Amino acid sequence: MPELPEVETVRRGLAPAMEGAVLTELELRRGDLRFPFPSEFAHLVAGRRITSLSRRAKYLLIDLEDGMTVIAHLGMSGSFRIEKDLAVGIPGDFHHVRSKDEKHDHVIFHLEGETGRTRVIYNDPRRFGFMDIVNRADLSSHPYIRDLGPEPTGNALSADYLAMRFDGKAQPLKSALLDQKNIAGLGNIYVCEAMWRSHLSPTSAAGALVKENGTPRESLIFLVQSIRDVIADAIAAGGSSLRDHIQTDGSLGYFQHSFSVYDREGEACRTQGCGGTVERIVQAGRSTFYCPVCQT
Repeated sequence: MPELPEVETVRRGLAPAMEGAVLTELELRRGDLRFPFPSEFAHLVAGRRITSLSRRAKYLLIDLEDGMTVIAHLGMSGSFRIEKDLAVGIPGDFHHVRSKDEKHDHVIFHLEGETGRTRVIYNDPRRFGFMDIVNRADLSSHPYIRDLGPEPTGNALSADYLAMRFDGKAQPLKSALLDQKNIAGLGNIYVCEAMWRSHLSPTSAAGALVKENGTPRESLIFLVQSIRDVIADAIAAGGSSLRDHIQTDGSLGYFQHSFSVYDREGEACRTQGCGGTVERIVQAGRSTFYCPVCQT
């Protein structure tokens, strides 16, 4: 599933084509994706100008001039592509095979902007993605959004905040970091990478990173910085582009080539002087990659 850096890459790729353009028509080629589309969805957005694109956790937010916001989630295999002037085809070279069958083009945003007509097409072979629409003023109370923790890229995420959330918790650190109520948008790939960078075991108790007086240990301070760094590196590289994810211009990001621990089972740990070997364990049904020598 695309994680925060992938969704941020999509947002940045779509913004030049969508921001300021008029959504002349929303073409829905089926009645649902993972969930049914909202009632009157196409009618509610037709003729509205798109004022901005933003992101909350793994959700893409498309703001319209009348105060409405479209919420889009890519699911497992969802992707957007841009077709200028109704040209046919997907630009860019692909490392992984992508579906080009129109039967997987489920939603088409028909746009009219300063540079002419553009189509932004949502393709999703597995149909695990979904879209919804809400009044912007009510966004913070929307069921998808209301319980999310702070962004890993914002100032609200701090060692003091996590100390408050982790204090007294026997929950494994990996599970605590994946809990979207603790940190929004942080997924399996980058949790593994951040724990490796901070030399913390995924099986250790989250509460072990908190002192008896409730303040963060140095290891928790280091972990927060590692989270920030790994997300920043991934965004700068254009997202990890694993499996089905592509950038909006059809090209792939390259951060997957610099993973230090994720999906490297049996390979030597890249920590200088470690000498350990990356192992894979399963936690709550998810693969965890870590080095048992330097992550203690």
